[in-house]
Amino acid sequence: MKQIFLLLALAGTLAAAQTSTTPTNPTAAKPATTTAKPASTAKSATAAKPASATGTVHRAGAATAIKLPPGVPPVKGLIKPASFVLRYQDFQLGTGAVAEPLKQYKVKYTGWLAADGKKFDSSDDHPNKEPIQFPQGRGRVIPGWDQGFEGMRIGGKRRLFIPYQLAYGAGGRPPVIPPKSDLIFDVELVDVTEMPAPATPPGRPMPPRPGTPGGAPNTTPTPPTGATSPAPAEKPATPASPAAPASPAAAPSTPPPATPPATPPPAEKPANPAQPQ
Repeated sequence: MKQIFLLLALAGTLAAAQTSTTPTNPTAAKPATTTAKPASTAKSATAAKPASATGTVHRAGAATAIKLPPGVPPVKGLIKPASFVLRYQDFQLGTGAVAEPLKQYKVKYTGWLAADGKKFDSSDDHPNKEPIQFPQGRGRVIPGWDQGFEGMRIGGKRRLFIPYQLAYGAGGRPPVIPPKSDLIFDVELVDVTEMPAPATPPGRPMPPRPGTPGGAPNTTPTPPTGATSPAPAEKPATPASPAAPASPAAAPSTPPPATPPATPPPAEKPANPAQPQ
């Protein structure tokens, strides 16, 4: 009996030992799940940090950060690509007419060097804070300005991030703009009007009419088809000049008085034949 009791006690002890070890497996698996979550959280926080600090711009599928220099005030707005290298940021949307191409733009602006944030020009520094006017698309301004106003409306404000290739090029504009200077402009579209007509230089000859290449312009009006040309006006007769007074030498002379007939000579006396020689 004692042997049977000992065997039963031993079997109960082994069963209790197995029951106590079974709950430890779920407890061991839980820390693995808990430690995996901070890893994913840390990864997402690391990826989001550059975006919140500087803002990102997508170029050819890759994210690139635009970092503002100390002198340029930050503005709120999504940074978008205007072309492969030109970027812009609308921070105030306009409510007026759209900036159509090949129009006359009136613009207020402030420009900084992207390298150090130094302000190099502003319309606020002009007399009476006068905005500038330029014909869009005619090459009167840097290429970044000709391309940077697309989609704007009158009253809108935009920030342009212009690389040196669309600004003053590799040579820059010393001493104000160093070589290969990227620029940042804040622009405000004040007005959009029609392009002014080009003025004709004084004294410039008019082009010849068709049919007279290289010749003088034809100023004779062409009568309409079927109309009878008016007869040319008769040339007024030239009044006769008054006769010049006759020259005294040309005046007719007074006829000379009639010459009395000459008295015939007396007839010769015939010789007397009887008279001796």
